[in-house]
Amino acid sequence: MKRVLVVAPHPDDETLGCGGTLLKLKAQGVNVHWLIVTTIEGVPGFSEDQTNKRASEIDQVAAEYAFDGVHKCELPTAQLDTLGKGELVGAVADVITHLKPDTVLVPYRNDVHSDHAAVFDATVSATKTFRSPFVRSIYAYETLSETDFGIRPDDPGFRPNLYENIEGYLERKLDIMALYESEMDAFPFPRSNECLRALATLRGAQANCQAAEAFMILKEIR
Repeated sequence: MKRVLVVAPHPDDETLGCGGTLLKLKAQGVNVHWLIVTTIEGVPGFSEDQTNKRASEIDQVAAEYAFDGVHKCELPTAQLDTLGKGELVGAVADVITHLKPDTVLVPYRNDVHSDHAAVFDATVSATKTFRSPFVRSIYAYETLSETDFGIRPDDPGFRPNLYENIEGYLERKLDIMALYESEMDAFPFPRSNECLRALATLRGAQANCQAAEAFMILKEIR
C-alpha cells in the first residue's frame, strides 16, 4: 500500500495546503501519516489553556482525517531557525526513517514564515536518495497566509505543475479547518472560508475542474 507523509511545520498547515488531497487519499485506501514539527507547549507567550486547546484541536483533526499515524517532533514554534540544523534534521529524519513513506508533502521553501523554510530544508536533507531510497516522490504544497505573502525578489514564486481534483472534498476540508478556531478569522483575513474557497476555485479553473489543490513536483522517481 502506498504510504504518504505530510510534513506540517504547524498544525493547520496540512489542512490549508492539502486537506482535500489528504481526504481523497484516505478515501482511496492510501496509508497517510501526519508529522507535526512544532509545538506551543512551553513556548513563551502561550498559556496552559492555549496549549490544552491546541492539543484538543490536533486530536479532533486527526480523527477527522483518520490518519494512520500522527507524529510529533515537539520543537518550539517560531524558533526553528534558532536551533542547530542537526537537531531539526535529526528529528524529521527519525520519523521518515521509521515510516519509510514513498511520498512526502512539504511546505513551499520560500514561504514567509521562517519555520516553513527550516522544515523544508530539514525534510530535503532527510530524504536524500542515498539515505532514503524508499522516498520516490516529494511535492511542495502552498499555504495561505504564508506562501502568498512571500515577496523575496529572488523567488519566482509558487509555480504549480501538479493539480489534485478535490471536488467532493472541499466542504470537508473547510469543516476541518474550522476546528482550528484561533487560526481562522473573517474575510479579508487570508485564513478564512472565502479565501480557502477562492484558492480552490482558482486552482480548479487551472485544472478544468470545480475545485483543486496545487503542488510543485520537486522529485519523482519512476
